[in-house]
Amino acid sequence: MVNLKNSDGYRILVSCAIGVSLTLAGCTINRDIMFKTGEDFEFSPLEEMVTTGYKIAPNDLISFRVFSSKGQRLNQVTAGGISSSGGGNQQQMNMQMNQQNQMTYLVKPDGMVELPEVGDIRVTGMTIEEAEAMLEEVFSEFYVDPFVILRVTNNRVYIFPGESGRASVVTLQNMNTTLLEVLALSGGVGGRANASKVKLIRRSEKGNEVYLMDLSTIEGLDAANVVVQAYDIIYVEPLPQLAREATESLTPITSLISTLTFLYAFILNPN
Repeated sequence: MVNLKNSDGYRILVSCAIGVSLTLAGCTINRDIMFKTGEDFEFSPLEEMVTTGYKIAPNDLISFRVFSSKGQRLNQVTAGGISSSGGGNQQQMNMQMNQQNQMTYLVKPDGMVELPEVGDIRVTGMTIEEAEAMLEEVFSEFYVDPFVILRVTNNRVYIFPGESGRASVVTLQNMNTTLLEVLALSGGVGGRANASKVKLIRRSEKGNEVYLMDLSTIEGLDAANVVVQAYDIIYVEPLPQLAREATESLTPITSLISTLTFLYAFILNPN
């Protein structure tokens, strides 16, 4: 009778099966980690991150209102300063304000936005305050001492907090929202997250800028207070779960070896 386990054919067969299976298993371990960077990857310097506030970007939707006389009429309406005899005028003013506030304008990919009376004008790369000051100057041709209020209505960032099933898209209500605020809005970092490896990926004219931050220490607070920009990706790298994933990967190998053993024994001893 052939000693199955001591036969050369069996050993070769099992060795090949284990080799192929381990190769396939190695490809599946840590497969849920995204945006991997090599050991020699050069991260963008944290000192170069924008700290001056939110900057208008292509594909933003903006709304704006223009008032003459430095916004004097706006003060009268909001403070109830218009007399009762002018109630009709106040109601009309409120309706005009509401209608104008509902209008949004798309910042086109080339950085231009088409606005009433002035046509195409470039706003990308400007903070809200800079854009308001620029529009006040532009609209001075049509209004006496114009006062401009501008808001971005659809800016958002993408959050991956280091745990599967918890990714989210956060709409920024505050124009100068920090990375720390965004993480708090998304529920904080996940239980599997590695707080020492937080990547912020930001689009720029040069391509994707990748910043690496260590938020596991108090020294990382300065980096966490950076103002996020539209379409930033905040990715907290998860800690690898080698033992669990290796066990899951080796289970099919054990099953495969058992199957091969049965088939090999059946071939050698068909009766």
